[in-house]
Amino acid sequence: MDLKKLNAPVNTVTLDKNAIDAPTGNIYEAISIISKRATQINTEIKKELLEKLDEFATYSDSLDEVFENKEQIEVSKFYERLPKPHALAVQEWMEDKIYYRHTKNEE
Repeated sequence: MDLKKLNAPVNTVTLDKNAIDAPTGNIYEAISIISKRATQINTEIKKELLEKLDEFATYSDSLDEVFENKEQIEVSKFYERLPKPHALAVQEWMEDKIYYRHTKNEE
């Protein structure tokens, strides 16, 4: 996921309920799909953040010394300014970028 090319809103935006439930015809099903995608996005972002922060980690047994790492702070600030995972999932849903299927129909 390329986090620099995201165009999801950072602030709260009012959306049309009919536009959200149009692909499924059921608002609860649409919200369920969006929430599952938001969980996936959150997991991806968290994994990527932990990998980047692990590069700056210092392993020492002493609790007396706390180092401020400017690169680590910049990485953290970048991830704090990103749109929230639910906003990214809603944006993907509105742009029809989420694949979903009904498993009950396949049986």
